[in-house]
Amino acid sequence: MEENATRPGDETEPKTGEALELPNGTEAEANESGIDPAAEAGEIAIASEGAAEEPPSAGKAQPLNGEGSRAFTMREILNELKEEEKGAGGKETSGSNGRDAMGNSTAASSSHSQDGLQQHYLGQNDVALDLINNVTGVDEEGRNRQRILAFAAKRYASAIERNPEDHDAFYNWALVLQESADNVDPDSSSPSKDALLEEACKKYEEATQLCPTLHDAYYNWAIAISDRAKMRGRTKEAEELWKQATKNYEKAVQLNWNSPQALNNWGLALQELSAIVPVREKQTIVRAAISKFRAAIQLQFDFHRAIYNLGTVLYGLAEDTLRSGRPAKEVSPNELYSQSAIYIAAAHALKPNYSVYRSALRLVRSMLPLPYLKVGYLTAPPAKNPIAPHKDWERSQFVLNYEGLQQVTKGDKQLSPSPRLQGSAHNDKSLVKVDVPDIVSVSACADLTLPPGAALCIDTIHGSIYLVADTWDSLDGWLDAIRLVYTIFARGKSDVLAGIITGRGHC
Repeated sequence: MEENATRPGDETEPKTGEALELPNGTEAEANESGIDPAAEAGEIAIASEGAAEEPPSAGKAQPLNGEGSRAFTMREILNELKEEEKGAGGKETSGSNGRDAMGNSTAASSSHSQDGLQQHYLGQNDVALDLINNVTGVDEEGRNRQRILAFAAKRYASAIERNPEDHDAFYNWALVLQESADNVDPDSSSPSKDALLEEACKKYEEATQLCPTLHDAYYNWAIAISDRAKMRGRTKEAEELWKQATKNYEKAVQLNWNSPQALNNWGLALQELSAIVPVREKQTIVRAAISKFRAAIQLQFDFHRAIYNLGTVLYGLAEDTLRSGRPAKEVSPNELYSQSAIYIAAAHALKPNYSVYRSALRLVRSMLPLPYLKVGYLTAPPAKNPIAPHKDWERSQFVLNYEGLQQVTKGDKQLSPSPRLQGSAHNDKSLVKVDVPDIVSVSACADLTLPPGAALCIDTIHGSIYLVADTWDSLDGWLDAIRLVYTIFARGKSDVLAGIITGRGHC
């Protein structure tokens, strides 16, 4: 995903009731726009970010393994093929068990040679090879790349002819088809990008049938399906494709749970789906998207794309809630806007040079409880006594900024305009205060010594601090906000966050 500047006039903050639009979750991958330049006058749009790493690219198969990348990359495949092509030179190996110029065994024909299954794959091979051979890159680099991809396709076709149960060959061939789709001129109809992606999907399906635990294949298959869905707009056919994509992301995550990229893409697919389904189904799907983005962040606290995407989906939920007049699970539109702004501000703090984040921040910054990042209520025990009787715990206001979390001075009816955690509140030893540098971990907790409800524990170098949120949704918001502030501090970006909430150095 790349970025570009906003269109003129989009720097103003939205007015209550103003028509705002959240484009589908991966539009930004195609046109790098934070504020949709095609939106009608008076409308403001926030686009979501894809999962590709820098430099971002639209529509490409994203590598994946347990740590987020395949055991090999397409670049490595291409380099290997270049070397093989150089070394081929028409040489023939000797011996019945040698290897030919393609690297395939030259042993006597196997039992598959006359098998009907092999003939079935031969027919499929012809279709896929014809598509690949008809692709011509739009420039010299693209043409060279496509020549190597065609070479790779022949290699994998040969492997499958010899062994129709070679799931690796199917998977690699699918990757070649997916890469070839990226090489197709947008105006080309023969072959079309969609036809190549459709063939890639067939190869991924074959690979997963042969090896049901191949999580890489499910992940990249979902990306190919998503690319096909994008071509179809908001149609019934697109809806079915988005549903298929979400199922494949789900399978990829089931097989490899430690993948924030897959969770983020799953959330984006759900976000796209929510824009097509009937209104009665939308909020359930949006809630599911929120859970995927949040799960991605919990796996990788500095995953700025998922952080930003969570902000955009909450912004869209706030818009829908405002239009319908019905609170989303009793959460007001203003609260949803504020939550959205927290994630967008955090994404910008982590990647201040991303203009798409900067553009969105201009839109939502005033929705923050400035000069704080978050303001809300938590139930706290008396200071220095976390196991006090439940009756002694009190619900009071807390503020969070780039320095830490602070319980508001008892009796204060209005928050101090100072963004620093100082003054009487800072010196009042009876109040809870957590400095960001002192934090060790933040987590939800369940303990019989705590009052009933959604509890959280902040482990610090001075000991543990226990607090109880009003609701489970509120707990999620507090956990994310505190973790994000600490992550920003750990990445050395606290000054950027300080600039956002104080207005100093704000872009």
